[in-house]
Amino acid sequence: MVSQWLAGYEAAWLAPGTAGLAGLFTADATYLQSPYEQPVTGLDAIKRMWDEQREGPSEVFTLATEILAVDGPTAVVRAEVHYGDPPHQEYRDLWVIHLGADGRCAWFEEWPFWPEQPHAARDGHP
Repeated sequence: MVSQWLAGYEAAWLAPGTAGLAGLFTADATYLQSPYEQPVTGLDAIKRMWDEQREGPSEVFTLATEILAVDGPTAVVRAEVHYGDPPHQEYRDLWVIHLGADGRCAWFEEWPFWPEQPHAARDGHP
């Protein structure tokens, strides 16, 4: 089920519009782009966030995922994303995904990291 959801996520990112998100997220899903960000709640809000984040269906990107753990409805996935050709932005990311019985996500949380991002606060600055 997790593998199918991941394939659907990638297909939805590449597709024009956001209609595909209804098959991925519940109507009241929560999506955190980082553990310290305010959550985006509800399918309509997630659609707006995707529209703001994506360049469009012609955006060049690659996504590689690896399922690290599954415990009942919750999965942890390692994702690596490269944008552009040649790549101009990349992320290594951990995703926490909570899937319902119908295979749609009710909770999605990202832990993104990118090159040159410090791994700890320095001199009292976050």
